[in-house]
Amino acid sequence: MAIPLLICDDSNMARKQVARSLPEQWEVDVSFAGNGMEALDVIRAGKGEMVFLDLTMPVMDGYGVLEAVRKEDLNSVIIVISGDIQPEARERVKSLGALDFIKKPIDKQKLNSVLEAYGLL
Repeated sequence: MAIPLLICDDSNMARKQVARSLPEQWEVDVSFAGNGMEALDVIRAGKGEMVFLDLTMPVMDGYGVLEAVRKEDLNSVIIVISGDIQPEARERVKSLGALDFIKKPIDKQKLNSVLEAYGLL
């Protein structure tokens, strides 16, 4: 059964790059969101059991999404994909419940190794 996967980034190009980087053998049903509010709607609708989340977005940023997912106890595994590679950002997203952090632009091998490390692939 395909995993409901959400790719959330305000950049259409970044969303497409992440989608192209997904492992070919991974059975996922992909949805997209351009900001955090859209992402929460998708997650609440059950289409974001797995989420690749950008941090810097309009309307609601990735930190807001992480806070809302935690507060509402939503069933979602979140991996942050962001260009903000400061140690403070990594620590903050982990403390808010993100599983891991991958820097942008996404590297296909890095994504595969993170998914394998957590038994998601």
